[in-house]
Amino acid sequence: APRLADLLKLDDASFRALFSGSPVKRTGRDRFIRNVLIAAGNSGDRAMVSTIELLLKDASPLVRAMAVWALSKLVPEPEFAVRRSEHLTRETDGNVRAEWEAVTGKYNSP
Repeated sequence: APRLADLLKLDDASFRALFSGSPVKRTGRDRFIRNVLIAAGNSGDRAMVSTIELLLKDASPLVRAMAVWALSKLVPEPEFAVRRSEHLTRETDGNVRAEWEAVTGKYNSP
């Protein structure tokens, strides 16, 4: 079975090649990576943080938003705040920006 970190590195071509002839291919790369990011965020494995951070620059807003969520699950608030300040200023998609705000609120809740 492939490791989550390896699955997170799949671009569209490698996703199609890996899942050629499989029903998973119908899901599409972006939704598949979203699901892998959910598993990664819930894993507690901080070793995936650098791989997840790369996905904050993915072409897909769906992937970027879930990368924000996964990152918020794996790093403490001070680290998350640094990444937020680095990435939020460049983010143009409203849904991804909303995810940055939503998970930031998680840290500020009592």
